[in-house]
Amino acid sequence: MTQKKNNEKLGGKDLINIGIYAAIYLVIMTAISMLGFIPIMMPMLSVLCPLIGGITMMLFFTKVKKFGMITIITIIIGAFLWVTGMGFWPFIFGIICGIVADLVAKSGDYSSKKKTVLSYGIMCITIFGCFLPLYLDINGYFSTRTSFGSDYVEAMTRIFRPWTAPIILACSFVFGVLGALLGMHFLKKHFEKAGIV
Repeated sequence: MTQKKNNEKLGGKDLINIGIYAAIYLVIMTAISMLGFIPIMMPMLSVLCPLIGGITMMLFFTKVKKFGMITIITIIIGAFLWVTGMGFWPFIFGIICGIVADLVAKSGDYSSKKKTVLSYGIMCITIFGCFLPLYLDINGYFSTRTSFGSDYVEAMTRIFRPWTAPIILACSFVFGVLGALLGMHFLKKHFEKAGIV
């Protein structure tokens, strides 16, 4: 019993894996986010980040065997988005989505492909937190970001109409699922070796 409890605790190797894959994912996310300087590309971040980041995160999921790893990496992603100016909502979403995603993966004993796909899709909902301020108070959001210019703000206001919120939310999840499936396709041997079926 004691040995089992020890095996369930996160060790140094687990934390190293979290750090490595978080760093890689954040670099990918940052590179894609540069497209956000083009107004029409901003909503596409809810598509491209989950989709392209899926390969990296699926490799991470092959390392996950303990509860907490998915929670921590999702919180790190949310915290990074907060620190880099996306507001506190991604951090809050990161905590909630991270725990739920971890519980989903754990329900499949971290060895179910279906649960892994669902888990990553839930993780990606964290990205929606970046867009939430644009729906809650877009003028307040850009009042501290005057360097963007009035033309950019007007374009964003036209794009982020209230009715687009559920679409952005759905895209974050759906393309997370597709990103997971894409990652699994490219990393088939890794999943077989990890015993994820």
